[in-house]
Amino acid sequence: MTATILDGKAFAATIRAKVADGVATLKSEHGITPGLAVVLVGDDPASQVYVRSKNKMTAEAGMASFEHRLDADTSEDALLAIIRKLNDDPQVHGILVQLPLPDHLDSDLVINAIDPAKDVDGFHISNVGRLGTGQKSMVPCTPLGCLMMLRDHHGSLSGMEVAVIGRSNIVGKPMAQLLLNDSCTVTICHSKTRYLPGVVRRADIVVAAVGRAEMVTGDWLKPGATLIDVGINRIPDGDKTRLVGDADFASCVEVAGAITPVPGGVGPMTIACLLANTLTACCRANNLPEPEGLTP
Repeated sequence: MTATILDGKAFAATIRAKVADGVATLKSEHGITPGLAVVLVGDDPASQVYVRSKNKMTAEAGMASFEHRLDADTSEDALLAIIRKLNDDPQVHGILVQLPLPDHLDSDLVINAIDPAKDVDGFHISNVGRLGTGQKSMVPCTPLGCLMMLRDHHGSLSGMEVAVIGRSNIVGKPMAQLLLNDSCTVTICHSKTRYLPGVVRRADIVVAAVGRAEMVTGDWLKPGATLIDVGINRIPDGDKTRLVGDADFASCVEVAGAITPVPGGVGPMTIACLLANTLTACCRANNLPEPEGLTP
């Protein structure tokens, strides 16, 4: 058996096209332009690359892009003042504070200062609680992208058994909640899980989001299972390095029924879903119908 490769790059392009169509409709029929504000504190190279990509794709979707680049020693009060200003700005429908923040800043405090309706990362405690109780919320982008890919491949997920490897607030926990809301039977696995391979082998769907390079191997999988690899790890490769996921692709592709590659799998979906969340937030703010196929 050789698995079907789930092409996240192509699927993300489809999502971005839907977003662009939705933005064009808002502009032509209602005179409204969705706006996304990104706040970057410090000069972390990976964050800078990511923010540039976000700004580029925001513009390509026809949205307004607002960028705030702050020095690494920016005070907490100054950062919170900018967030308050963005909360009150009617042209801004989505606010994203790029993580990680410098050590002297309290990430939880900063995230929870964002208006929950503009929290397009879905990290605000109010959105976490709403998601956990099945209410309408802003949903974290990476888990939302994974859910979209799973629905596209399987159709209904009802009754499927899922192993989520990883319990982070950014991926593992919201991923599990989204799958529960889709009537899956979900096991959250972590570093203390006893006989992890045996637990994973029961699953029809495996979501690997633990941050350990090539940890999941083919003998962990039920034949025909779908493997969503969220991991992005850089490992040595001769004189250079290369990106790999949390799964050993070579062994898993021979057992799985479908698998996401790294790179080119889940990664492209994250920014696509950020744009989708911004469009959704704009529609909600203006009491307009939400775009179809872009929310849970």
